[in-house]
Amino acid sequence: MKKNTRYYIALDPDTLYRFEDNTLYLTESLYLSQTTVFIRKVVKEVKDLKVRDLIINLSELQDIDSAGVMAVFHVKSRLHKLGVSVRFEGGSESVVRKLELFRPGQIRAELPPPRIGLLESIGNSVYAFFVHYVYEFILLAADVFYWSLADVFRPRSRRAGEITNQAVLIGVNAALIVMFMSFVIGLVLALQSSQQLRNFGANIFIVDLTVIAMMSQMGPLITAILVAGRSGSSIAAEIATMKVTSELDALKTMGLDPIRFVVIPKLYASLLTMPFLIILANVSGIIGGGVAAYFYLDITPEIFVNRMGDVMQNKDLITGFVKSQVYASLIVLTGSFYGFRVVRGAEGVGIVTTTAVVVAISLVIIADSMLGLIFY
Repeated sequence: MKKNTRYYIALDPDTLYRFEDNTLYLTESLYLSQTTVFIRKVVKEVKDLKVRDLIINLSELQDIDSAGVMAVFHVKSRLHKLGVSVRFEGGSESVVRKLELFRPGQIRAELPPPRIGLLESIGNSVYAFFVHYVYEFILLAADVFYWSLADVFRPRSRRAGEITNQAVLIGVNAALIVMFMSFVIGLVLALQSSQQLRNFGANIFIVDLTVIAMMSQMGPLITAILVAGRSGSSIAAEIATMKVTSELDALKTMGLDPIRFVVIPKLYASLLTMPFLIILANVSGIIGGGVAAYFYLDITPEIFVNRMGDVMQNKDLITGFVKSQVYASLIVLTGSFYGFRVVRGAEGVGIVTTTAVVVAISLVIIADSMLGLIFY
């Protein structure tokens, strides 16, 4: 035997392994009870001998279990960290098959995300916003408006009574809160303006201010905001819940389009009821302004009504109708869009509902500003 040949007896006396030059010979067997001693002594011996290229020879190894295979590969891994190159050599068919069967998988460490600059981060955010929000919102709007126009001429494709049911939920049930809030706003608007008008002796112009403000801006805007908060959240929560509970998947399985089955009736109901809600809001707001004018500026109801006839114009009615259709479409589309985007359970439903309300109100205000520039 060569001079630098060394023998080690493991925990099990029947197992013998030896070093010869840069080769580690495994003999007899390698089982679970022997792995601890095997790993510790082999790694220590390689470090002492300062071996850089190690060959693990398996030709004399008669048997090995899964723990033994893991021990061999663990030794290889530890030696690799010490800068030692390790490779296997020889081995019976049974031993080689067990090495392949029980060898640890190759686990790739996740690389840390690359650091990007400020401009690149802003660009990625803008790109993601347009791709995942604006583009998908446009696609949903295109589908909704296509089926809303197509189903007008296909009454059999609509669920019987669903439009009426949605009209009650979205429009009729919201009438009282819309009228009350509009009355309060008209009253406060007239109260805040009465003192300034009295100083200039222009009491009669409180009629012009109240009518124009309510008809052109406040009535439609307040109605849309209330409907967005009340019905927009309901639409988003309903669709999100249907998606979480797999009801939308069930509709697709039955050959039903969720957009036609769920969204289109809500759109029809909103388009039909929103103009009437705006009319109620305008009337309530004007009545509130008339009450303030009567008690603070001594303007009788007869004078108020006569002056109101001179101030009102057909353009205000047309503008209110156009705004009602735009606002109704935005509210239904926003609620549906975020309802379809829910990704988690109850928590996700709450998140998309809150987001839908905030975005719907923001879109309504932006649309109001744009329509104001167009019509005035």
